[in-house]
Amino acid sequence: MSPTTAGDHPLVSVIVPNYNYGRSIGLCVEAALAQTYPNIEVLVVDDCSTDDSAAIAAAAGARVVSTGVNSGVAVARNLGAALSSGEILVFLDSDVAMHPDAVAKSVELLGSGQGYGAICGTYEPEPLIRDSLIEEYRSLQQYYLLLRSEGVIDTVHTAILAIPRQVFDEVGPFNPILRHTEDQDYGRRISERYTVLSSLEVLGRHDHDDTVRIVLDKVFARARLAVPLILSRRALQGGFVTGPRAGASLAAPLTVAALAAPLLWGAWWALLPLALFGLGVWGDLDMYRVVRRHRGRVFLGYFVAVNFLVNLTVCAAIGVAGVQWLCSKRFRHLYDPQPRPDLPAATAGVAAGASRG
Repeated sequence: MSPTTAGDHPLVSVIVPNYNYGRSIGLCVEAALAQTYPNIEVLVVDDCSTDDSAAIAAAAGARVVSTGVNSGVAVARNLGAALSSGEILVFLDSDVAMHPDAVAKSVELLGSGQGYGAICGTYEPEPLIRDSLIEEYRSLQQYYLLLRSEGVIDTVHTAILAIPRQVFDEVGPFNPILRHTEDQDYGRRISERYTVLSSLEVLGRHDHDDTVRIVLDKVFARARLAVPLILSRRALQGGFVTGPRAGASLAAPLTVAALAAPLLWGAWWALLPLALFGLGVWGDLDMYRVVRRHRGRVFLGYFVAVNFLVNLTVCAAIGVAGVQWLCSKRFRHLYDPQPRPDLPAATAGVAAGASRG
């Protein structure tokens, strides 16, 4: 079907921003086109990829357009919204394959009369493509965090994000200045006006990063850039950022620092780093229980070790962000309201490589 409204099924535009996701974009598009929902269009917005992912997406059956110049995921999503026709927009990451009923469930929840302005999907505990232990770690970690953020949230998870077009038009587009935390900024803006629901009924599998270096780099970047938003709100966000999780992260650098205690003051002080490590484990104990239930004790040991590195990275990022916040006015005001981009103007000059398989 292609009309904007076909019977009782408003057109849904699935918008997939893409940059060099050749290994997963085919699975993403195939899953989007295989939805049980009967009135759907799939638009891949390629941000000038240097691999063959745009061709793969077109061969899989998506309409493909280009941003014309590499501009970031916010610009790609905004362009997709401007070029699509649906009454409901589903923003979908190019490394996520939705369950067949994900769009139908999203439309059902938006039409439930509960006043939801956006529906966020969640991940399964298994990765889309299984090829490394760190990917298994990341899948379970993200699964747990999304599991515990089920319900009303004050942010958005953009891996699977359904928004009525009228809500998107009212709230405005994603901030193109933000390359890594545009979702946190958008979550703040939309939750000031509407109720946002994170739902376990809307599911997908995610192809997570498969090297420790990439995972830690992304953790560092997102944690650092989240600090000015958290400080502007004067509260932790909930969901991914909670008091116990913050305590678990803080325990990691304290544990490392305390390793010097027995060398300075005697053997009995070896209990201090052990106690601090135990405090960190306690802060994430619920997550470790979920991991053990899914993967057993052996993998849990690996998971705890990697999570310790992640917590160290989070604290390092917060330390760097603290210095930036004190020294940089621009950093302090990173999430201040910005003039709304003109979406029709943003489409000018687009390299319209539209094609259908």
